[in-house]
Amino acid sequence: MPQRLMIKPLVIGGVKTDNAVILAPMAGVTNPPFRKIAKRLGAGLVCAEMVSDKALVYKSSKTKKMLQVVPDEHPVSLQLVGNDLETMVQAAEMVMQGTNADIIDINMGCPVLKIYKNGSGAALARDPGYAAKIVEAIVKRVDRPVTVKFRKGWDDDNINAVQVAKAVESAGAQAVTVHGRTAKQLYSGYADWSIIREVKEAVSIPVIGNGDVLSPQDAENMLLETGCDGVMIGRGALGNPWIFREIAHYLETGEMLDEPTQKERMQVAIEHLYLLAEEKGEYIGVREMRKHAGWYVKGAREAARWRGIINTVENVAEMEGILTKIAQESTV
Repeated sequence: MPQRLMIKPLVIGGVKTDNAVILAPMAGVTNPPFRKIAKRLGAGLVCAEMVSDKALVYKSSKTKKMLQVVPDEHPVSLQLVGNDLETMVQAAEMVMQGTNADIIDINMGCPVLKIYKNGSGAALARDPGYAAKIVEAIVKRVDRPVTVKFRKGWDDDNINAVQVAKAVESAGAQAVTVHGRTAKQLYSGYADWSIIREVKEAVSIPVIGNGDVLSPQDAENMLLETGCDGVMIGRGALGNPWIFREIAHYLETGEMLDEPTQKERMQVAIEHLYLLAEEKGEYIGVREMRKHAGWYVKGAREAARWRGIINTVENVAEMEGILTKIAQESTV
């Protein structure tokens, strides 16, 4: 039998992950219900959706609620986005004082216009020196490990991931995550894993690779090609939180686990529905569940028709009934 990759759990500052397979922060997705499910299904570390520094400092009740961490999702990373040194430090202190998050992550990779137009997200990484000043200031004021997530660069003419990585490492960052696309690519085209390798060779802190990991084999290939210390899964986990245990098992044993049955998929979807309704109330929870349910039914018979029905659902009982019917299809 061929020798397996010996991928150890990550140690980020004093925080040890359960394994090296990580749930990416995704806006509107990685709230406590989804993180709880991902954790139960094998994620070694779960990352919360980004939180605006200014919204937190200005005491937005909605933003403050986004900092909630439930007991059975540790270790968990909370991510801040912003570009003002003073408010970023204040927000990091609020995370430290008001939550039991294990890690504070700085978003320097979001490519969405409303984020980067004010110098935040991927725009912040365009100035590695200033980005490093923010990291250094936060590191001095908090007692949690600080990590940074960024992209390959701004566009193909401005590739600076290695420069950013070295700058934030010098500023005290305890790990970095590198997405192999530029900001201008958004999520199109292919991730360039070679930049992840370049970053890994340039720094001594843990490097987590991100981009185009959709299967256990993808994860293994990324680890082999880049030498990175862990893999982060974003879109590959949408409607498929089983991907974490599948990857972790494959990396350890070389064996592929059986894919979940349609019945199992719908059972987890119903669990997700109830967690969302409990977290956000029935009205908002059900409407957020519509997109998740659409992802969960991928591959089901007549999936497009079911998605159309799902998008009209108004309450928990109705959504549960539809998901139960889809589950029953698999036994007919």
